[in-house]
Amino acid sequence: MTTKQTFADKVIDFNRKLKFSGILPAGFALINPFADNSEATAAMEKFYRKYYNDTHKRKFIIGINPSRHGAGVTGVPFTDTKRLASVLGIIMQQAPTHEVSSVFIYDVIDAFGGAEVFYKKFYINSPFPLAIVRKGKNNRWLNANYYDDKLLLESVTDFMIDSLRKNIALGLYTDEVFVLGKKNAAFLNRLNLEHNFFGRLIVLEHPRYIQQYKAAHRKSYIDKYLTSLAG
Repeated sequence: MTTKQTFADKVIDFNRKLKFSGILPAGFALINPFADNSEATAAMEKFYRKYYNDTHKRKFIIGINPSRHGAGVTGVPFTDTKRLASVLGIIMQQAPTHEVSSVFIYDVIDAFGGAEVFYKKFYINSPFPLAIVRKGKNNRWLNANYYDDKLLLESVTDFMIDSLRKNIALGLYTDEVFVLGKKNAAFLNRLNLEHNFFGRLIVLEHPRYIQQYKAAHRKSYIDKYLTSLAG
């Protein structure tokens, strides 16, 4: 008798097989925590076994691409090592990381009812599921978004289309999807018109934007998230 794969099984398999074989423009690079960091792979597996060890369908929340201090280290979307430990109870031994988007997301998760309640209903990932960095001044590596550069976008678009299909196949509802960030939504809307991935795109301000530019109004943005997600 064949045992049915859990949602966790499917996500772990997806992450373990993540590999980008395209060519990025000069000055850009990728961080694949599942290829480069065995501790991140272990943390990711613990997370999905803890919160997704079932066969329930979930609603999809789509970010942009992981950050080098968030999922680029932990393997868990919008989760730095601080919240991985303090909220989820999963400890990583490497140097602690702080990611501003993670702060907002976990405030939303807490207001929603906590991680167990939230993750039973929602799955978070990105159209480009690996961290992108660009070389800045003094050769420092900085976070980059997939849409920051025309050549970068062209080089990753096919991979994103394939990733979205594979994410949907994990067991996601497609009648509506929650998209974080207006530029992200504009691009995904164009893809959606061509490929019919989803019914309705519900656009929410990106957590980093809220934390960086609208911190004084973050309570109203948390309420907006809760209203949208509960609808």
